[in-house]
Amino acid sequence: MLLRFDPFRDLDRLTEPPTWARPGAESVMPMDAVRRGDRVVVSFDLPGVDPDSIDLTVERNVLSVRAERHPETAEGDEILASERRHGSITRQLLLGDTLDGAGVEAGYDRGVLTVRIPVAAAAKPRKVSVSGGSGRSEAIETGTVKTSNGSEQS
Repeated sequence: MLLRFDPFRDLDRLTEPPTWARPGAESVMPMDAVRRGDRVVVSFDLPGVDPDSIDLTVERNVLSVRAERHPETAEGDEILASERRHGSITRQLLLGDTLDGAGVEAGYDRGVLTVRIPVAAAAKPRKVSVSGGSGRSEAIETGTVKTSNGSEQS
């Protein structure tokens, strides 16, 4: 699945100055991830981002999302307050071996990028049939197995 816990992320947040204090710093986009049937659905908050600026790539087992948000000012505007972050926004997710990076689909609606990642066929639950062997019968009694010739083995 996805990397669920990154013990260093909180430590990094404590040791770095806030993104608003670093000119040109890239900010992180918040996300939710859920398993829904045969897919993992990841939703990224990207309010105010032009869908054409979204770059979504999968390389090996890393999903990368990059987007740009630009200020909406016109010539002659006098900026009275500017608290919203602008510029590059990036996020990377480590996909486990149980996910199929080749089948990733994405859509953008109302400021939310939704990425659907299929679960790999090898990771899906499957029914395993059990058949009786020619040398052993199915009868098991208190740790002994009766073979087809009638003898008992422990």
